[in-house]
Amino acid sequence: MEERYDPHKSEKKYKEWRHDKGAPFKGVSSKNRELLIQYLDDMEIGTNTSIVTKRGPRSYIRLRNLKSKVHTWAIIIQEEMNLDFMPDIIHKEREFLYLIKKLRDEQINSRTKSKAPLKGIGSLIKVFKAFWHWYQQVQRKQGIQIEDIVQDIDGHDPKPKFNYITIEQLNQLCSEASYEYRVLMMFLFDSGIRAPTELMNVKVSDLDWNEEKKHYTLTIRDETSKTFGRRIKLLLCSQLLKEYIKNKQIKSNEFIFTTEPHSVNKYLKKLAHKILKIGECNEKKKLSSGAYYYSLKNGLTMYDFRHSSACYWIIRYKSESALKYRFGWVRSSMIHYYTELLGMRDTIEEDDLYVDISKTQLENEINKKGSEINLLQEQLATEEKKARERDQKLIEQEEKLNQMMEMIEAIQLEKKMKADKPFSTYIEL
Repeated sequence: MEERYDPHKSEKKYKEWRHDKGAPFKGVSSKNRELLIQYLDDMEIGTNTSIVTKRGPRSYIRLRNLKSKVHTWAIIIQEEMNLDFMPDIIHKEREFLYLIKKLRDEQINSRTKSKAPLKGIGSLIKVFKAFWHWYQQVQRKQGIQIEDIVQDIDGHDPKPKFNYITIEQLNQLCSEASYEYRVLMMFLFDSGIRAPTELMNVKVSDLDWNEEKKHYTLTIRDETSKTFGRRIKLLLCSQLLKEYIKNKQIKSNEFIFTTEPHSVNKYLKKLAHKILKIGECNEKKKLSSGAYYYSLKNGLTMYDFRHSSACYWIIRYKSESALKYRFGWVRSSMIHYYTELLGMRDTIEEDDLYVDISKTQLENEINKKGSEINLLQEQLATEEKKARERDQKLIEQEEKLNQMMEMIEAIQLEKKMKADKPFSTYIEL
């Protein structure tokens, strides 16, 4: 298996916590600690999993997430329900439901130093439901039936807010960003790749250059993807990316993007706040060195680029399944669940694009057509001017002709009047 980069160092940190430190669960009773260790060990090897979830070992990212949340649950149940063994909630089901309501009403604080009310209650509930279903499975193997008291508990969170940027706003950011971040932002927006997990595992060898159409095809490998591997075309950033790889002399087997995620998000937040006023600036604080710093709340992050990319590409793809393939989606609330993903390929073509940040052939053709239209408009204007001049001459000629006709009629009338009168009329006696 190829080398896989772990941007969060999840495997190292989890193994260190579990084996080197002995899985400390601060503030948790011995009975709960023993149970939680058994649960995490089972998840690490993929046994006693719920029948409604995927099979196999959980990733170390997932294990760290589970560790944190079951730790929180053990503390809450001990403090709020006075139970030193979590499964005992089965005897206090109604009180447990009241506990869920308190969590939803933000009446229970987190374990952090800030002691702020717990957020993301839906995710917290989902973890407890997974834990409970595991406990049911373990007890079932011992011939003990445990009631599913969590099946009716809502585990949904409100739709998370994210920052959406258009391609025009992306261009604004790129015009002010450093070279490395300009390439990174264009790549994130174009690919819609998961960051940082998929992003930081992209190597030069994962890119295939199409000399005829002047773009890369990116391979996102199975072992680096959260869902499935895929091959997608990069139609917005390829030329910029090609020059970047050449300028930085990045070798075929090397990772392209290596900046730590924390540093990337910090840079993006400051840049987006400066250029687009995205995010809320907290009060500046003075450091011991005398320098000032400020933090940004709800600022732009790498995660926002995936959302923005999806919004950009969704109107440009011809089918939902192709869009799902590009983004590595198995199911979502917006796109119906599809199962036939094997053999799917990226179907986006250059003529599906409406906007491009580089001088593409399409732009050149548009400019050429624009010049032709301008020339035709100038010719039409000239012809219209000549036509107006001709019309004016015709009007003037018609007026002169009418004047001549009036003079002829006057002369003829005068002759007729003279002929009708006696000759003496004209001789003075």
